[in-house]
Amino acid sequence: MIKYENPNGYIEITNNYFAKLVGNAAQSCFGVTRMVSANTVQTIKTAIKNRTQKADFDNSNQGVTIKSVNGALVVDLSIAVSYGVNISAIADSIVNKVRYTIESTTDLKVSEVNVHIEGIDNSIN
Repeated sequence: MIKYENPNGYIEITNNYFAKLVGNAAQSCFGVTRMVSANTVQTIKTAIKNRTQKADFDNSNQGVTIKSVNGALVVDLSIAVSYGVNISAIADSIVNKVRYTIESTTDLKVSEVNVHIEGIDNSIN
């Protein structure tokens, strides 16, 4: 949970909201085929969720880690990209889109967006 103060009081935003917000922003970028689990715990949660809720499975928050450091956010993304696309251009696009989405939606500052390419898929987005 991320909590910050504004002139009207305190605002708390859940990590799940941030993860979905960031995951949707990253997946909307050209060349991103899917979000990838960043660790073993997320992989197990995804498998259980997929088994129990097969119809509405949404992996947009998979592969997203957000931390608050010195009043600014640090975002880590694990993604898979399409084969043959420029990985540097995709990473730059994701960094800009995620930073803009968070800052315009929540008014919080983003200090870092780290993009980890975990796989390459043959399908084109």
